[in-house]
Amino acid sequence: MLRDRFMSDLKEAMKGGDKPRLGTIRLIQAALKDKDIEARGAGKGPISDDEILQLLQKMVKQRQESAKMYGEGGRPELAEQENAEIAVISAYLPKQMDEAEAKTAIAAVIAETGATGVKDMGKVMGELKARYAGQMDFGKASPLVKQLLG
Repeated sequence: MLRDRFMSDLKEAMKGGDKPRLGTIRLIQAALKDKDIEARGAGKGPISDDEILQLLQKMVKQRQESAKMYGEGGRPELAEQENAEIAVISAYLPKQMDEAEAKTAIAAVIAETGATGVKDMGKVMGELKARYAGQMDFGKASPLVKQLLG
């Protein structure tokens, strides 16, 4: 489970004195705790590994946007810090599909679901998210689905 890995990596970073990694793992754990509290308020249990992967993807995306803005704003040291956090968080994510692999996966899901047009896009995207959470960037997958359905 990812939670166990976070704890063991946290201890390892503490023992090794790796402060940037330690800080990033603590940020991940804080975000996890927030999600767990939110889920508990909705009457659910702790979030699943798939939801953790979605959370990590969101954290990476936020840091990419911040790094870009810092770079444009003339703050390279802050952009560098964001990129270092991205590297730590990305280590917990499965390998991302490239565009060719994504197209193959999308075509297979379209064939399996019997989708015929753009009206079936929600069904296809739902199935993709269920199967490829953490492996596919759904922001980039959406136009590919439209292209293959249209």
